[in-house]
Amino acid sequence: MSYLHLAILAPLLFSIFIPFFYKIFRRIHTGWFVLPLPIILFIYFLTFIPITSNQKTIIESLNWIPSLGINFTAKVDGLGLLFALLITGIGALVVLYSIYYLAKDKEKLNTFYVYLVLFMGAMLGVVLSDNLIVMYAFWELTSFSSFLLIGYWYERDKSRYGAQKSMLITVFGGLAMLCGIILLYIMTGTFSITEIVPQSNEIFHHALFIPALLCILLGAFTKSAQFPFYIWLPDAMEAPTPVSAYLHSATMVKAGIYLVARFTPVFGESSVWFWLVAGVGMITLIWGSIFAVKQTDLKSILAFSTVSQLGLIMSLLGVGAAALHYEALDDNIFTVATTAAIFHLINHATFKGSLFMAAGIIDHETGTRDIHKLGGLMHVMPITFTISLIGTLSMAGLPPFNGFLSKEMFFAAMVRVTEMDIFNLETLGVLFPVIAWVASVFTFIYSMILVFKTFTGKYQPEKLGKKPHEAPIGMLISPIILVSLVIIFGLFPNLLSDSLISPAMAAVLPSLLQVGGVFEVHITFWHGLTIELFMTMGVIIMGLILYKTYPKWKKIYKAIPEKLSINGLYDGTIEGSQSVSNKLMNMNMNGSIRSYLVYIFAFFIIILSTTLIWKNAFKLDTSNVSSIGVYEVVLAIFVVVSSISILFVKSRMTSIILLGAVGYTVSLFYVLFRAPDLALTQLVIETISVALFLVCFYHLPKLRKFETRLTFKLTNALISFGVGAVVTAIALSAHSNKLFSSISQYYVENTYEEAAGKNMVNVILVDFRGFDTLFEITVLAIAALGIYSMIKLRLNRGKEG
Repeated sequence: MSYLHLAILAPLLFSIFIPFFYKIFRRIHTGWFVLPLPIILFIYFLTFIPITSNQKTIIESLNWIPSLGINFTAKVDGLGLLFALLITGIGALVVLYSIYYLAKDKEKLNTFYVYLVLFMGAMLGVVLSDNLIVMYAFWELTSFSSFLLIGYWYERDKSRYGAQKSMLITVFGGLAMLCGIILLYIMTGTFSITEIVPQSNEIFHHALFIPALLCILLGAFTKSAQFPFYIWLPDAMEAPTPVSAYLHSATMVKAGIYLVARFTPVFGESSVWFWLVAGVGMITLIWGSIFAVKQTDLKSILAFSTVSQLGLIMSLLGVGAAALHYEALDDNIFTVATTAAIFHLINHATFKGSLFMAAGIIDHETGTRDIHKLGGLMHVMPITFTISLIGTLSMAGLPPFNGFLSKEMFFAAMVRVTEMDIFNLETLGVLFPVIAWVASVFTFIYSMILVFKTFTGKYQPEKLGKKPHEAPIGMLISPIILVSLVIIFGLFPNLLSDSLISPAMAAVLPSLLQVGGVFEVHITFWHGLTIELFMTMGVIIMGLILYKTYPKWKKIYKAIPEKLSINGLYDGTIEGSQSVSNKLMNMNMNGSIRSYLVYIFAFFIIILSTTLIWKNAFKLDTSNVSSIGVYEVVLAIFVVVSSISILFVKSRMTSIILLGAVGYTVSLFYVLFRAPDLALTQLVIETISVALFLVCFYHLPKLRKFETRLTFKLTNALISFGVGAVVTAIALSAHSNKLFSSISQYYVENTYEEAAGKNMVNVILVDFRGFDTLFEITVLAIAALGIYSMIKLRLNRGKEG
């Protein structure tokens, strides 16, 4: 195992020890033990920058299931490294922030940090796995760990609701993505992304291309909260603020972005990919920005803002994929979209992470996040105000912050869409800059609402949950670092050009590079009096007008009934499915064991008999059947008579004796068929069974008259006859349809040679089928523990009563 594998698995392994740290060192906040992990990992991944900057890739493989083409292959290229640095860097800041945000005497810190570290490891696995099956395993682990984090305060109804919604939507997308992975394997014969990318031309002309594309995008859209799957993200805000700052601004919601970027070389030349990625991204952008304006909770505003910003990045990746249609890199104006996507990915993590932390500080120090109750906090919380102001201005796309640069590049890319002569963009392309501008206006509005409704205006201490004051310095360090990066990346954007942005672009658009070539990335503030600059001026002017007149036009949001919203559709679907399932359950689960057996056996008869007829599988071949002797006939008659007699006896004791007689008679069959080991096993099992039945039935009351009265029931007779007939037909058909030689000869030849045992049955159970036997024993042990627990629980309840 390489150091790279250890780096990916380190958070998962470290999570095992967190409960011990929590239990042993109760006086110390558990976060202090966790903090070194992301810091060390961040420093470790920084060492890869010189390698990826030279367009080199590191691949380390660890055999897992090589026969199925599934190996734990870790790959670090420009794109994977960028995400790994975000995951570990923001992760370190979030852990530091949570140390001061979560009180060690009020919160279950052991579970919180276990979930957080599990999520960190899962995200590293997603972005650094080259094998798609391994990536999928980590992908679902992100859904599971985020479910636990969102539902961390599980005693709250909203937390449980948000956790359930995120799990249902993202796992649905994950399963769709798995289907896409399988389709890619059918087309290429490999799960390796490195081996799939060179086959993009063959994949493009394959009949399964579109289904695979749609399945992959479903996974990406659900994880990155794209329209209409975005509804889980606002409800996920019930999680603690450190979770929101980590999962919903910098990491988990970027997993879908990563997936789209990673598969752009495979699907990017398709018009379907362009319109779905760019189109859904644009819809998500404007939808999220419009609905962010109506929110009154700080984290809700940031949640819809995140939805909008994710749509912006997604649309840029969609537009950037159009660059694959142009062979020459020189003057390829569409690579600016991919550059903007990667740059804004970094910028969004910095300003949105700081804003989430600032919102958490406000909630922590005032007891509320409702903007109707907040106001005038500028003088009470000056540092938090400064953090919020810088982050908000960057989010609004104003200079001199990093958000302004990537927003200008976004405008440039959207304007240049109209210059494309592909995908019918000569006419429809005009929608892109229009939607981009309108969405930016609403982005400006909710940015102003976020900062000015909170920190300016009338101070209302009577409406606050506690007396407000500035947060402790420990809680301020992380957001201060993030807003410092907002300023640094804004003033010196080319710090990232060669180290992170260019290598990431090489991973997204590899076909545009010549061998040994690099993407020249140069980001500057001033490009002259361009259309993008005039669009920004228009955004500021219109945004200010609409912000000032917001009370007059905000009633428009009430025109859409809640039941007609996507959330209403989701809730209606869940409630409807629960109602239908409850009715079906109440109809079928009536407490009668007989009814349950009727359902099971009826289904058994229908499915198996239909299969036999449909496949024409019933055969009867007596050429290989041994002759039947008088002993077999006598024993068979005795078994049948004993079985039928059980139905007519009126004593439990007699029923047990007859049932035991059937079992002992079967053991005589094994003797006649020269299987002494099976005969001994049957005798032992039958003896134990009869003894257990006798012990149990001894404690039961005597049979009442109506229980001993025998009545004929047609349903029982039909079910009994049907099961017997179907099983007999299957047994005869299996004997008559031998498609390959029996495995028994293999055991005869290898039992002694391979396992040094003379008892074939024992060797098969212990050696050849050792794991099967071990799992059977495990199942029995678990069942025994369950039974013991229930008995113990019942006894304890009796004592308490």
